[in-house]
Amino acid sequence: MGFNAGGGPINWFPGHMAAATRAIKDRLKLADLVIEVRDARIPISSINHQLQPQLSSKRRVVALNKKDLANPNIIHKWTRYFDSHNQDCMAINAHSKSSVNKLLELVEFKLKEVISREPTLLVLVIGVPNVGKSALINSIHQIASSRFGVQQKMKRATVGPLPGVTQDIAGYKIAHQPSIYVLDTPGVLVPSIPDIETGLKLALAGSVKDSVVGEERIAQYLLAVLNTRGTPLHWKHLNNRRLEGIRYDSKEKHEYNLKDLRPKRRKPPNDSDMLYIEDLVTEVQCALYLTLLEFTGNMEDESDLEGLIEQQFEALQKAFKIPHKASEARMMISKKFLTLFRAGKLGPFILDDVPDANTVS
Repeated sequence: MGFNAGGGPINWFPGHMAAATRAIKDRLKLADLVIEVRDARIPISSINHQLQPQLSSKRRVVALNKKDLANPNIIHKWTRYFDSHNQDCMAINAHSKSSVNKLLELVEFKLKEVISREPTLLVLVIGVPNVGKSALINSIHQIASSRFGVQQKMKRATVGPLPGVTQDIAGYKIAHQPSIYVLDTPGVLVPSIPDIETGLKLALAGSVKDSVVGEERIAQYLLAVLNTRGTPLHWKHLNNRRLEGIRYDSKEKHEYNLKDLRPKRRKPPNDSDMLYIEDLVTEVQCALYLTLLEFTGNMEDESDLEGLIEQQFEALQKAFKIPHKASEARMMISKKFLTLFRAGKLGPFILDDVPDANTVS
């Protein structure tokens, strides 16, 4: 499709990532255990294949983060898949202290065999950009602060310089006797993403900058995924009243900004804001449901699918109430649509398919 092969390969490997990758490989030699954070929506696509050879010889826990955004009916299949390959795996929500506590309990259990002979143990947290490493480290910091007294709660473990990114890799103490430190690292991708669809999945999840791929191309890919899975047809049961044609049309323009859905330190939306978002989501779901319901083409025919996506862009423009003469209408539609998806407003998703039993990842 145009957004697929026509858009070219997707690669994002700025200079600081090359320097960070070299430094991480050095730190891996010192690590007693690695927490490999992956996005629960793309458990395979969010692998950094460049680091896998070193990781295969390390004690490792795969943390499938953002489980709140992943399909709960499928996530357990992924944990079973990793278990079947003798790989410790846990689905987590890095913003939940109870979830992170369970992860730390597993980490401490995995380190039991080396605790007797090592006075200090190092746990390295790695992952591609935007899988939630910072949120995980922040939760670990809060847990560490509650475990130790005032004198120790801010204790840092400096392992050395990390050229081009930051002055050191800092960590937080999570256990005493022996001392266990959890160390953070920058998010890094591979120099060359193996295939276009993996790149599009990484972009959709936010691991590749939107500007590298283009918001419109990412939105087209998302629509293709939703359509081929028939997802909009399932929304009828969630919003039956509106999807049957009873439309909500507020004459009063609401100034609430979709950017407020993005995770930032700001005043949380009030009840009126949330009602507006719910109505907006319903309008979007209704637009996609009706266009797919009326679609008479062949979903496996690329030209038919591209035609459907074009119709859906027009329907989304009406749902978002973007003026037809807006010079950057498609960009505006794409940004708003992607914001709703990434905030989980369109529902939980897992974009990767569970591999067959003979595939190791």
